[in-house]
Amino acid sequence: MTIRHPQPPVTVRTFVQRFSATRRGARLARLLASHQFTVWGVPRGTDLFDAATLVVAELTSNAVLHGRVPGRDFELVLAYDDTGGTVRIEVSDTHPSRPVSLARTASDPEEERGRGLLLVAALAARWGVRERRGPGKTVWAEFDLVTTAPGGLRDPDGTAG
Repeated sequence: MTIRHPQPPVTVRTFVQRFSATRRGARLARLLASHQFTVWGVPRGTDLFDAATLVVAELTSNAVLHGRVPGRDFELVLAYDDTGGTVRIEVSDTHPSRPVSLARTASDPEEERGRGLLLVAALAARWGVRERRGPGKTVWAEFDLVTTAPGGLRDPDGTAG
């Protein structure tokens, strides 16, 4: 007779995928991330869904535009942590340079570049850059989940989402 041991519940769900370092790869990463968020129960149209999807779009776009090394892909890692109450986004590329956040300057308020990481900083609870195994770096961002009831999300301002 086999004794079955109950498995502990899964508290961290992950999604990991590599994409070609092209605009098409960045678009596919954003689409798959938004789908994964809905699979995990983050409803479309909530502040969390919109902000996390926008951060995925920004970080993958940066990996394609600024972190591209010919012949190398970028990697997207998403983690949904029920126990810790976080959604984590990581985008890794193989370019050795660190990202630079450029603030809009009064001398050129129409500049269209350099605001992406400011956007990430404004939307995410935490974000940063770390070394990765092998060449390159990983840019990550985290969002906090605040639950009101099983399956119910609450926006940071306290309203139901």
